[in-house]
Amino acid sequence: MIEAKDRLIDKMLESGAILFGHFVLSSGKESDYYINVKKVVTDPDALELMAGLIAGLVQRVGIDFDRVAGPELGAVPIATAVSLKTGKPLVIVRKKPKGYGTGSQIEGDVKEGDRILLVEDVTTTGGSVLRAAEVLESLGARIAAIAVVVDREEGAEGSITSKGYTFLPVIRVSELLERKETVKGRESD
Repeated sequence: MIEAKDRLIDKMLESGAILFGHFVLSSGKESDYYINVKKVVTDPDALELMAGLIAGLVQRVGIDFDRVAGPELGAVPIATAVSLKTGKPLVIVRKKPKGYGTGSQIEGDVKEGDRILLVEDVTTTGGSVLRAAEVLESLGARIAAIAVVVDREEGAEGSITSKGYTFLPVIRVSELLERKETVKGRESD
């Protein structure tokens, strides 16, 4: 498990998924670094690592779930990979209801009582994934857990657990930045 996690972190570093500068995040917060997991989800090996790490984490913790969901856009490929890995159906949560057709805010089936593993790419405050959880719960689903590839350690865990959800980060940003320094140190030797 640790080996797979280190490989994923290395892939993130190699792909340029971590940028330094001045950024405004989706939470509205400003940051001197940006984690763009979308840069690495286009790599099938990295996507497979993410799916395996999430599936393994959920299994180790003993989370039972019926469906995998991901909010658009960044979490969709990850949720799809987890769905394929676990054999559980996929649900996509739109940011807002479609303005045409059925006007639905989800793609996929959600039934009353379904236990949902909600997957996210990156969390800062947890606002985006909590909005997705509200949409799913409004349809009668229960959130079994929220799994995230990278937690920026800026309040998401507290926001998510205070709502009673199980929070499962695969990588914490401190681990990512520590690995970056370790790799950088090896390169300068």
